[in-house]
Amino acid sequence: MTLAEKQQMVGAELSAISDSQARLAYVVERGGQQSPFPEAQRTESNRVEGCLARLWLTCEIRAGHCQFACDSDSAVVKGIAVLLCEFYSGQAPAEVVSVEPLFLSEAGLARHLSGNRRNALTRVRETIRAFALQHLPVTNPPR
Repeated sequence: MTLAEKQQMVGAELSAISDSQARLAYVVERGGQQSPFPEAQRTESNRVEGCLARLWLTCEIRAGHCQFACDSDSAVVKGIAVLLCEFYSGQAPAEVVSVEPLFLSEAGLARHLSGNRRNALTRVRETIRAFALQHLPVTNPPR
């Protein structure tokens, strides 16, 4: 599934929940469905800097596609980070770099977050994008 298709699917899923508090509760529930990281993954090297809540993010490449997982000590931050990890996981680095998660703003989710939580959202996206940039295929320059 392409990110454009995922964008439509996730956006429709979030927009179907008309009440902003219910939408946020849904995001928290999604985060709660993810298993917590084992202590071995809750390391400083996996911490997302700039977040008020403690947030850990792991990034890897499997068969040429990005895979992301996260955990946080904040249920809301974890839920938002899970949405981003699920959205970008399984995609090629070039697609991860080029597609922004518009479904968050289109569904009005970002608008209802505190400044600190919006900052966490931004930092997760920046970290995911930076990882994908590092793993773009190397192309040979023209001669």
